[in-house]
Amino acid sequence: MRIAMSGTHRVGKSTLIEDLGEELPEYRSVDEPYHLLEEEGYASASPPCLEDFLEQLRRSLELLEEEDTRNVLFDRCPLDFLGYLLTHEDSDAFDVEEWLTRIRSALKTLDLVVFVPIEERDRIRLPAHEDSQQRREVDEKLAWLLLDDPYELGVEVLSVHGSGDVRIAQVLKRLGRG
Repeated sequence: MRIAMSGTHRVGKSTLIEDLGEELPEYRSVDEPYHLLEEEGYASASPPCLEDFLEQLRRSLELLEEEDTRNVLFDRCPLDFLGYLLTHEDSDAFDVEEWLTRIRSALKTLDLVVFVPIEERDRIRLPAHEDSQQRREVDEKLAWLLLDDPYELGVEVLSVHGSGDVRIAQVLKRLGRG
């Protein structure tokens, strides 16, 4: 299967991928586009500007389009960046319609998106310098994109909750392994 973890920053996506990698040794992990771009020399603004999120969206789409193997765990998917773009202060400059055909096509290569929402009690402490309001807005936008599917993207979504062990068990159960 091709599985992507989705959620705003600091909700435990990367930790979940690491833990699932131990449970699913036949799977390989693909790092999130931000880190891949950074390794390739891309310098993102702090905080990221609209173009930074567009570049991450492009890279995420490329990963899904280029990677044709099975048994892959992706850290993030194009919908993550759509969530950030739609909530960005400069979102008026972003035309979602221009991207939907390519996003739909790339998402069809995924078998499952695991949505990791913000929980009532955060599992990862948010540093004081980070914008908690923006994080909540992105989380709400991702829930809308993934669970309400307003753009009729048709991706299968599993929303996970609870401790790390509980989240792993939820994914393994969905995969028929638990």
